[in-house]
Amino acid sequence: MITIRVDDRDIEVEEGTNLLEACLINDIYIPNLCYLEGMEEPSGSCRMCFVEIAGQDHPVPSCLVTVSRGMAVRTDTSPVRRLQRSALQLLLSAHLVDCAHCPANKKCALQDIARFLKVGLKPKHLEPVLKEETTQEHPYLLHHPNRCILCGKCIHVCKRAHGRPYLTFAKRGFDTFVSFYGEENAEELPCQKGFLCVEICPVAALTLKEPGAADTTESQ
Repeated sequence: MITIRVDDRDIEVEEGTNLLEACLINDIYIPNLCYLEGMEEPSGSCRMCFVEIAGQDHPVPSCLVTVSRGMAVRTDTSPVRRLQRSALQLLLSAHLVDCAHCPANKKCALQDIARFLKVGLKPKHLEPVLKEETTQEHPYLLHHPNRCILCGKCIHVCKRAHGRPYLTFAKRGFDTFVSFYGEENAEELPCQKGFLCVEICPVAALTLKEPGAADTTESQ
C-alpha cells in the first residue's frame, strides 16, 4: 500500500491503482461518465474526471492516471471545474433534454453531475444540435441516439460478459452512434441471458423493446 494526498486528505491505496477509482472507493467524488471499475484501458472520452496533480502544468483526466507514492491531487480547483462544466455543457447541447418522458429521470448521470456542478440542463449560450433520426434493426433493443452520450459502457460490458461486443461505435465525429451487429439470428445472440448494456446505460439511451414491437428504433 502507498499513501497519496487528495484535497488535504491522506488515503492509502494499492500502488498502480487507477486514480479515479482510488478516489471513488475512498468517497471522494469526481464527476465521470465513461469509466467502469476494473477497466484495463479507460478511454477518457467523456472529459469529465479532470483533476490537478502537483508537478503537472495542466489538469488531467484522472481515469488515465495510475497512482504513485507521494502523489498530491486536487479535485476542486477553478480550472478543474471550468473544464468539467464546459464538457458537460457540450454534452447537453447534443442531448435531447426531455427528462419528464425519459425512463432515466431522477436516476440519470447527467442530472446528477449537473446538480453537482451547478449547471443547467439546457445551456443558454449553446444552441441544441441533435442528430437526425437513425433507424436500426435489433431483435430486443431500441437505441435512442439523441439521448446517447457515447460513453461506451454498453460496448465494454457486452465484451466483458460475452468475450466480444455485439455493439460498436459507427461513423465518426458528431455523427458517431452506437450500432448493433451480429443480430441476424436472434437465437444466437446472448442478450436473452441478461441485458447488461441496458442496465449500465447512464441515460436510458438503450431500452428494451416492448413485446411485439416492430424492429425499428423509436423516433426522437
